[in-house]
Amino acid sequence: MGKANARMTKLIIQIPCLNEEQTLPATIAALPRHIDGVGEIELQIVDDGSTDGTTKIARSLGVQHVLSFKKNRGLAEAFKAGVDNAVRLGADILVNTDADNQYSGADIADLVNPIVSGEADIVIGCRPIDNHPEFPWIKRKLQKYGSALINRLAGTEIPDTTTGFRAYSRDALLHLNIFSDFSYTLETIIQYGYQNAKIMTIPVHVNPKTRESRLFRNIPHYLWNSLRTVIKIFILYRSGAFFTVLSAGSFLLFVALIVRYAYGIFVEGVPTSQFWPSIIMAGVLFGLSVQFYLTGIICSLISSNRKLSEEVLYRLRKVDLTSAPSADPKRT
Repeated sequence: MGKANARMTKLIIQIPCLNEEQTLPATIAALPRHIDGVGEIELQIVDDGSTDGTTKIARSLGVQHVLSFKKNRGLAEAFKAGVDNAVRLGADILVNTDADNQYSGADIADLVNPIVSGEADIVIGCRPIDNHPEFPWIKRKLQKYGSALINRLAGTEIPDTTTGFRAYSRDALLHLNIFSDFSYTLETIIQYGYQNAKIMTIPVHVNPKTRESRLFRNIPHYLWNSLRTVIKIFILYRSGAFFTVLSAGSFLLFVALIVRYAYGIFVEGVPTSQFWPSIIMAGVLFGLSVQFYLTGIICSLISSNRKLSEEVLYRLRKVDLTSAPSADPKRT
């Protein structure tokens, strides 16, 4: 990913919304209207199928850009639509924050500064997980171990991988491809980690909780969807390694059965007929090992083709979104 352009002037602050008429006024009131190094700040709301007065409230509060879905499509779709529209609008930096006023608007300047100076492509605002009074013990542990897993897969060092409080450079937005239908937060970290993007983290402040999360019904639901997303993205970007591990595991089990068979025949003098189940299983495992290995080779070739496709998509998107007129704020 190329070096961030130091001449960045236009910032768009994006807020995905779902029935946020009660919390949106406080969230918008806390947003900065001026940041050193930024010449223009605009607000963008992505209304993900709200049934209350979210859109009306946003317009009355002076939000310049409002995208509205007729029905709920999920956080990932809302974020992706907002990214595309922000690039069309000429955004040099996009900051994403939550509509429930969870994050402190005063921290946006700290998110933006490393991108303005060219030090980072993405800046992630990390919450004080260990000292957060509203995070129960189980949630703190899940956040800690979950973040460790994501960092292991992505080759990053991010204390809070689920936070949605982030700033992106224009180049980072153009490189972004979202496949998840649940949440973009984990997927984008893995994706940017594999792209060797310059990711920086900063500690941010959080406000008292105003409502329960609408992204998931309960912790098991969140864990299942997060795990499903991580596995899908890992296979997408590391399919060769995934099938190589399966091939190696199958082959080791095959070797173990062959060694057991040889020891029983030549050392203990056990009749061959007693080992037929093991011999059959060894044959199956050897076949699986070869199959997994060949699949890994095919996936590696597909992965190389995917990288070329992503580069082509990046260049096409750069031309299309840069030259296209501003998007119609109404979405169906």
